[in-house]
Amino acid sequence: MRNEKSFSIEFDGRVLHGVSSAPLAPGRHPAVVICHGFKGFMEWGFFPFLARLLAERGFCAVRFNFSGSGMQPGDELVTDPEAFRGATFSQDLRELRAILGAVGKSIAADCANPHRIALVGHSRGAGTALLAAADENSSIKALITWAAVSSFDRLSARERDGWRQSGELEVVNTRTGQALTIGPDVLTDLETHASELDLFAAARRRSAPWLIVHGRDDETVSFSEAEHLRAVASEPTDLCPIEGGDHTFGARHPFVGPTVPLTAAMNATQIWLRRYLSPSGPSESD
Repeated sequence: MRNEKSFSIEFDGRVLHGVSSAPLAPGRHPAVVICHGFKGFMEWGFFPFLARLLAERGFCAVRFNFSGSGMQPGDELVTDPEAFRGATFSQDLRELRAILGAVGKSIAADCANPHRIALVGHSRGAGTALLAAADENSSIKALITWAAVSSFDRLSARERDGWRQSGELEVVNTRTGQALTIGPDVLTDLETHASELDLFAAARRRSAPWLIVHGRDDETVSFSEAEHLRAVASEPTDLCPIEGGDHTFGARHPFVGPTVPLTAAMNATQIWLRRYLSPSGPSESD
């Protein structure tokens, strides 16, 4: 059983919308903040299912939309293409930091323990979660990445030059067929803040116990990227290959239920969270 509440917080002139899913048992529980990826949103596919499962296991799960998703709660299409167009990687990181700072305060104040927080991220959101966990003053207790990118720079030099010359990069959402654009500010951010957005450097300096979950058959982010991250990561880190798992572990939107690869990813995630963020005995300051 679980208790779900919607929330909204204002940050940097934008409003971030989300949902917390908490156990029905009273008290402040360990919190798990879930980050969606590129062209994703908090209601996509497995995110609600994962959040509710974690709540039933004794965690307070917090999922939210990055403002750059261009989507409001309940949307199935991007309804703010300008927000999508201008969503930089640095902006995502600042927004995640704002969410983390609000958990147990303005977000899930009655049920989330702000001193016991873990991060779960998928794809681009996994990269953002890794950066947040690597912050100098981070108090993240556990990190789990699903299908994490090892770099935000996914384009060739020729493709970047074309983007720079035209002033935009067109992307198509294969699920909806919606054509969208990414503006020049995103490229500028990637080039100007290359060191701050370096995921290999983040992998080396973060100290939160990290579980790298990745499908062996990922068609979007190669399994080799997970191996490269594991190779440079500081300890404790573990790589969990998911046999038969693609980029979304077989899940689609709308969600029709867990697949074998998704079940394996969720089981590994629960085990890691129980090891490093045990839900037993929630307290105010633990």
